[in-house]
Amino acid sequence: MQVVDVRTAGRLFGDHRRGARLKQLVEALTASCAAHLPAALGGWRGVKAAYRFFANPAVTPEAILASARPGLLDRLAGQTTVLLLQDTTTLDFTPHPATRGVGPIGTRRQGHWGLLLHSCLAVTPAGVPLGIAAQESWARDARQTGQAQQRRTRAASAKESARWARVEAQSRAVIPDGVRTVTIADREADLYPLFAAARPAQAHLLIRVAQTQRRVQTATDAVATQALADAAAAAPVWGRYSVAVRAEPGRPARTALCTVRVGPVTLCPPQNQRAGVRQTQTVPLVALLAAEEQPPPGQPPLHWLLLTTLAVTDFAAAAELLLWYSLRWLIERFHFVLKSGCRVEELQLQQGDRLRRAVAVCSLVALTVLGLTYLAREAPELPCTVALTDAEWQTLWRYQFPTQPLPATPPPVGAMAPQVARLGGFLGRKGDGDPGPLTLWRGLSRLRDLTAGTLLAAAPPLLHNVGNA
Repeated sequence: MQVVDVRTAGRLFGDHRRGARLKQLVEALTASCAAHLPAALGGWRGVKAAYRFFANPAVTPEAILASARPGLLDRLAGQTTVLLLQDTTTLDFTPHPATRGVGPIGTRRQGHWGLLLHSCLAVTPAGVPLGIAAQESWARDARQTGQAQQRRTRAASAKESARWARVEAQSRAVIPDGVRTVTIADREADLYPLFAAARPAQAHLLIRVAQTQRRVQTATDAVATQALADAAAAAPVWGRYSVAVRAEPGRPARTALCTVRVGPVTLCPPQNQRAGVRQTQTVPLVALLAAEEQPPPGQPPLHWLLLTTLAVTDFAAAAELLLWYSLRWLIERFHFVLKSGCRVEELQLQQGDRLRRAVAVCSLVALTVLGLTYLAREAPELPCTVALTDAEWQTLWRYQFPTQPLPATPPPVGAMAPQVARLGGFLGRKGDGDPGPLTLWRGLSRLRDLTAGTLLAAAPPLLHNVGNA
C-alpha cells in the first residue's frame, strides 16, 4: 500500500526534498519490523537525517498525514459507504525522563507521563483499511489535573471529550461528497454534544452506549421519559445474530448468539448543564440491543447497546450495523501495531513536538502493515503486486516453491500473504486462523532481505578475481 505522495508532501512542507525524506523514512521503517531507528535507517547518517526531519518546524503531524491523502482518495474510488473508526490511546514515555513536552496520562497510572493519541481510520464495510482520515495528539497540562471534577459545569467545547466531535468533522471533510460515512466508536464517545452536532444527511453515527440511564422518549410515549436501558430492553425482538467474540486473556474465542432488539428513541438533553447554555434540542435515534442470553459458564455475556442515526428498517439492516460495529476493533489493531510493531513508546526524542512528528510517520507505517493484512483477507483475488514488487514475489515463489516453475502472471495476494507470513514464523496449521499484522510484517522484513540477496547474487561482480586473472 503506497501511502506517501512525494509531490503532495513537498508542497505541504514547502520543499520537495522533505517530501522525499518522508517517503524514505516510511519505506525504511516499513522494511524493518520492530527495528530501532539506527537499525532501520542504516546507521548514524540516516538517523541524523531523520532527527533533522523531526525537528523541522515546517513539518507538522497534520501535513505528514495529509501527504498520504491522494492514496486514500484513490482507494475510496467506487466506495459508496465508508466506516470511520475512532479511538484514543496513550503513549507512555515515562522511561525517558529527559523528554520534555509530555504530560500526565491516565487516572490510574499516577506518575506516568506521555502523549494522548486519537485516531480515525477509514475502512470499507468489508473491513479493509483505506487510510487515516484524521488524527490528533496532545499532552495534558499537569496544572489542570483534577479538572474532571468540574466537568458538569464546564462548557462542552472546553472538555477533552470534544475531540470526538472535532475529529468526526475533520474526517468527514476528507471524504468526497456523495459517499456515506458512518462514524463508529466505543462507549467513551457516548456524548450528547456528538449526537446533537449538525452534520450532512450522508454522515451518520454508530456509538456504543455508556450512559445507560440517560433519559429518552419512545414511540409509545412521546411525553414521559425513561432510562435508555429500559427502553432498549422493552423494544421488540427482531431476530438472533451470531457475533464472533475475540480471544482475550482469560477468555477463549467463541461465537455468541445474541437476541437483537431494535426500537426508535428520542434522546433528551442532559439536565445538569452549565447555567446559561442549557440545551433543549432532542435527537431522534435508533437503539439497537444485542444481548447474549446463554454465555458459556464463567464467561460474562456479550451485551452491546448501540445508538445510531441510521434508519434501521428490517433485521438485515440491524445485522449489518452489528457487523460494522464488530469492525471497530480494527482501530485498536492499528494502535497495537503502532506500539508493538513500530515501538513508538521507545522513541528517544527529547521534545514533545518532535515525538508527535515521529508518531505521525510511524502511523503511516502502521497503516501500510495493517492495510496489507486485511487486504489479503478481504480482497484475496487481487494480484500480489498490490503489495509486493515483481522481484519480491518472484523471490518468494522461488524460496517457497523451489521445484515449481515461476507463474507467468503474479499470483493472487490471498495465496502469497500466507507464504510471506511463514517467513515471519506463521505455521499455518488448521486451527491457526489468519496471520496477524506483526507476523506478516516480520515476514515482509525477511522477504526484503532475501530479495536484496537475490538481486546482489544476480548482479555482475564488482571486482575481478585477481588470483585467477
